[in-house]
Amino acid sequence: MDFGFDGEDDEFRAEVRVWLSAHVEGAGDRRGWERTLGKAGWIGLGWAEGGYGNRTGTLTQQVVWAEEYARSGAPARSGHIGEKLLAPTLIAHGTHEQKARFLPPVAAGDELWCQGYSEPGAGSDLAAVRTKAEPARDGGYRVTGHKIWTSLAHEADWCFVLARTEPGSRRHHGLSFLLVDMDQPGRIEVRPIRQLTGTSDFNEVFFDGAHARVEHVVGGEGAGWRVAMSLLGFERGVSTLAQQVGFAGELARVVGEAVRTGAADDPVVREGLVRLWAELRVMRWNALRTLGGAPDAGAASVAKLLWGGWHQRLGELAVRVRGAAGSAGPADWSAAAPYALDAAQHLFLFSRADTIYGGSDQVQRTIIAERVLGLPSEPKGAV
Repeated sequence: MDFGFDGEDDEFRAEVRVWLSAHVEGAGDRRGWERTLGKAGWIGLGWAEGGYGNRTGTLTQQVVWAEEYARSGAPARSGHIGEKLLAPTLIAHGTHEQKARFLPPVAAGDELWCQGYSEPGAGSDLAAVRTKAEPARDGGYRVTGHKIWTSLAHEADWCFVLARTEPGSRRHHGLSFLLVDMDQPGRIEVRPIRQLTGTSDFNEVFFDGAHARVEHVVGGEGAGWRVAMSLLGFERGVSTLAQQVGFAGELARVVGEAVRTGAADDPVVREGLVRLWAELRVMRWNALRTLGGAPDAGAASVAKLLWGGWHQRLGELAVRVRGAAGSAGPADWSAAAPYALDAAQHLFLFSRADTIYGGSDQVQRTIIAERVLGLPSEPKGAV
């Protein structure tokens, strides 16, 4: 694919920069920021179906928006799970009623979502779902189970949950994709998970008879695996390019620190910086090559392998550049701030998870081996 920007894209980029420069500084709280984005028409640019989102954006304009947003230093999005994962899934598999109910609030920044996939003891094995959704007396389903590593569950209004609706079913059979209201006191409990960085963006979610309506099953009962796999395919493309803009900013800060401290005089450090710069360029070209092309069973896995390892190596080099100072916190310990980290330390610690969350490197290699290279499937029950 010959991917490039034209004059209209340049005009759009100028419009985006002006708007972001006027609004980012006063962004305020994250939920309020989502509503600001929605009111200005910036949520849902890539939705292929009209009538539910805001302004329509071409593929190149979606890339422009994502890149400029990353460059602007705007707050991390709370609504990206609803916009980038739920919305395209509903557009592909949802009923008219489901789209009309759930897409406008996402586009307005009024409803936030989380993803109920991973479970304790299952690792990256998504088919090992034990959460059950049983018929309720008053209609609908009673959802009971335990999800983990649920990003932003503590902020979310709704959760899309992969649950087992067919008793006795195994693996990817008998699963359904349910839309569950998170405001159910006594039936849903969210427990934050403290990370290495001291923050708690991930959560455990306990469902104890939580109610889900029949009309909130996406794709029909028993079609959960097909819908879930479709959703995972949306985690590539435009979002990957925006992520790379953020990576470029982190790399530039590490290079600046290496020059400032004299660490760049070390040939090993110089070689590491140049290699990271070159690999980042390759990732961008690969993302542009696959963007807008035909569905590729291995594209998302290849991208995840590339950026996960790259970001982890950047974190390691960031601390190495700091030398002995990299092991000391930026401030003396205090009860009010017992876990202070500087930018390099945060990058190092957070990136340790990059090769695990979203599907570990081992899982990505298995997907590529089986679905792209056509190699035999992993033996069932193998340790």
